[in-house]
Amino acid sequence: MKRIELPEKSTWGHILQRPVIDTATLEQQVKGVLDVVKQDGDKAVLQFTRQFDGVQLSSLVVTDEEIESAIQQVPDDLKRAIKQAANNIRVFHEKQKAAIEVVETMKGVRCWRKSVGIDKVGLYIPGGTAPLFSTILMLAIPAQIAGCKEVILCSPPDKEGNLNPAILYAASLTGVHTIFKMGGVQAIAAMAYGTETVPKVYKIFGPGNQYVTSAKQLVQQEGTAIDMPAGPSEVCVLADASADPSFVAADLLSQAEHGTDSQVLLVSTDSRLIDAVIQELSVQLEQLPRKEMAA
Repeated sequence: MKRIELPEKSTWGHILQRPVIDTATLEQQVKGVLDVVKQDGDKAVLQFTRQFDGVQLSSLVVTDEEIESAIQQVPDDLKRAIKQAANNIRVFHEKQKAAIEVVETMKGVRCWRKSVGIDKVGLYIPGGTAPLFSTILMLAIPAQIAGCKEVILCSPPDKEGNLNPAILYAASLTGVHTIFKMGGVQAIAAMAYGTETVPKVYKIFGPGNQYVTSAKQLVQQEGTAIDMPAGPSEVCVLADASADPSFVAADLLSQAEHGTDSQVLLVSTDSRLIDAVIQELSVQLEQLPRKEMAA
């Protein structure tokens, strides 16, 4: 952590400057991949999976047997935690459902508002440096409640051509059974355009790196809806002497581990708290599987 004490106001802009990328070059690279997948379908997805993920796949589809095998590999304590999180998310989103209320604005004229689930939606679940199985719960459960007729899931495979077992367990728990081994720009392209194997969806949800985000923004311009551009992650914690240093450190690291372009800031009026947080950061950092990324 870089420590800055009592900075002059003239330096605030520099201190708070966000990471910047060359979006023009990025979009050009991403568009090239999108165009090839649009033209060549599964063949292109397999090619880019070999090129970017370093794995040669014979099929993009996750089979029922693979799902069952993965479920057996998930530890019981993690299963319990995922089930508890799923229940909490379900309880929250159930409250978003509203009964249809008909209003007669004038004699014989009745108006109402009705929510209808999107027929086909695609979920992008990062699985490289961090398999975000929690994202499945936060996307698939609302899709279930909304009444989406078809939900597909794409996540990048590991070097052995498998998806993280916790991802497959969370997908099974939330009723998602159409799952594909693909990530990155090629996955966004497959969902946006459709291939021989992957159905074309009407809206794509889920976070990703700068390439995935750029791909989502580009396919949106062609008519496929997206949730929103996600990332890079950042957080600013404002803390005084009453703050718990371990909580502050955890909040900072929870965002720092998202990627090398993440930005985390601690602003404090207490020098001793800053010392304590720096000490906590060094301790907690060593316990993180993604400590190099967070550092």
